[in-house]
Amino acid sequence: MRAFLYDQPATRVIFGVGALDHLAEEVRRLGARRALVLATPEQRSSADEAARRLGDAAAGVYAEAVMHVPIETARAARDVARRLEADCCVAVGGGSTIGLGKAIALESAVPIVAVPTTYAGSEMTPIYGLTDGGLKRTGRDRKVLPKTVLYDPTLTVSLPPRISGPSGMNAIAHCVEALYARDANPIISLLAAEGIRALARSLPVVVKEPAHLDARADALYGAWLAGTALGATSMSIHHKLCHTLGGAFNLTHADVHTVILPHATAFNREAAPDAMRVAAGALGARDAAQGIFDLAVRLGAPIALKDIGMPADGLDRAAQLATESPYDNPRPIEYAGVRELIEHAYHGTRPTL
Repeated sequence: MRAFLYDQPATRVIFGVGALDHLAEEVRRLGARRALVLATPEQRSSADEAARRLGDAAAGVYAEAVMHVPIETARAARDVARRLEADCCVAVGGGSTIGLGKAIALESAVPIVAVPTTYAGSEMTPIYGLTDGGLKRTGRDRKVLPKTVLYDPTLTVSLPPRISGPSGMNAIAHCVEALYARDANPIISLLAAEGIRALARSLPVVVKEPAHLDARADALYGAWLAGTALGATSMSIHHKLCHTLGGAFNLTHADVHTVILPHATAFNREAAPDAMRVAAGALGARDAAQGIFDLAVRLGAPIALKDIGMPADGLDRAAQLATESPYDNPRPIEYAGVRELIEHAYHGTRPTL
């Protein structure tokens, strides 16, 4: 038995249909009196509904969250929070909105109540990311970890298949990397494997039958486990590439995760055989990388970087950026191997054995 360290910060979780009904109570429980509600422009109506439920405890709505949390957006949101004297943030949405809440909390330490509407898993991690000048930088700080998370499956029903599939694949990526992380431990590995199983069985139903509430709940459960796994372990080549590609080329976060994951998994196949065996078993596949690719195809999700806006002349730069300050990884990171990985992802070829 290998030695390990398990140090998991706690987050209060309320899960189930109608969980949003507890919003005002949970904000009061934190001792907050002026909650700033955050959202993307597309989810303004959801933010307004949350503010309505908060009543006098709502300080205002800031519905300007965007992908990859540009530093300019973070600064503007911080200014609004200070001006409104907000003592809490309620983040209603996916990783972009929750990430904006984290940017505010990073500077002011105001508590976050997260209300996820996608399967990003960001709500369960102390990881934050900010993009400045086309470079996305990430960090960890427990003060950005949401204090309370309200998982209400009904809030994900309106998520269209073209977003639901990649969002869930993003969550699977968290689980896969948690299995081969240098600081993996038995408890988190159990959560990661269960997260993959829950997402692999629920996502095809969610995409085919968007109103299937039980499948939506199962996917949200998998996302919760995935976020927990990511928050407790370090990131590797997959996340490094996704952060690089997303920040430098402004590619949609979940789509990038979906495209890169099978190839990053294949990249690490020989270096992390135990993790690959567990991931393949959770997917019900013979090989983890091929199982992930086949699941993406089944979901109708993107499988090629060229189809999500990646320019062909950016592949060399992407490989260079990803290898300049690499994350820890089971297989050594060197330019030629990473460049080959990106080439396969660009064309969307199925990983070979």
